Amino acid sequence: MAVITPFLWFDDRAEEALHFYAGVFANSQVVDVSKFEDVDQPGAGFFMGTLRLENLTLMLFNGGPAHTFSHAISLFVSCESQEEVDHYWSALVDGGTPDQCGWLRDRFGISWQIIPRLLGELMSDPDPRRSTRVRDAMLQMNKIDCAVLQAAYDG
Repeated sequence: MAVITPFLWFDDRAEEALHFYAGVFANSQVVDVSKFEDVDQPGAGFFMGTLRLENLTLMLFNGGPAHTFSHAISLFVSCESQEEVDHYWSALVDGGTPDQCGWLRDRFGISWQIIPRLLGELMSDPDPRRSTRVRDAMLQMNKIDCAVLQAAYDG
């Protein structure tokens, strides 16, 4: 059976990101770290690390400035409550930039979607008036607000 693991190419901040993400997610574990010694900079050498966040394994790599992150790929965090949305949003947007509809870019340039499960439940209602009101409310938000979504749904 194949194992698929997202591999994130950083310029030179992969080690910082590894420890930052491990601190944001309670169920996280630094699985391994590979370092190399540079004869010109002894002790300088974080190269690559593997991180488990909840049920996702990520590999983080210092590869230099050849590639950058974009919104074309994001990490989607499905939240059970407004408290979870608030926690992940505030931690990940710190030093980064908020975006529309629950998206943000963190301080390392990684795109995240911080989305309560409630949004999907309300948007999948078979009544198009309700789901449209929810969608329209979401389009006005950066961080998703469950109470506002519910009020839009209730009409």
